[in-house]
Amino acid sequence: LDNIDILSDFQLQIEHALDLENRALVLFVDASVSCAKAFDFAELSPARDKSYSTHALNPSAVLAVYQDVKKQTPPPCFLLSIRAQQFELGSGLSLDAEVCLTQASQFAALLLNNPALDFWRRQATSCKEESHA
Repeated sequence: LDNIDILSDFQLQIEHALDLENRALVLFVDASVSCAKAFDFAELSPARDKSYSTHALNPSAVLAVYQDVKKQTPPPCFLLSIRAQQFELGSGLSLDAEVCLTQASQFAALLLNNPALDFWRRQATSCKEESHA
């Protein structure tokens, strides 16, 4: 996986838009309390963030900033959301969260071993169909 860069941060900020430059595919990974399954996977579109601050953005807002600043369409970006239940400071990983993380990690490995836009889009479509079933 020599051609993969990993950026780890606790929250997205407007500066992260520049990290999208010269990328073929981008995978955002985040914990979510709204996942019905162990994880969810979806393609993102640029969308303005409705929050009052630019100190923390959602991934779609980062794409919108990129589009505004660079005056071009951002690279294809996807979000892998991993089910979580609690975020209290100092609390450890629950058994359920650990299972979800393991399943999501295996799915991420599948994606990273197949870095092709069509493959990722098929996976996103499959995840969407599973969540509506």
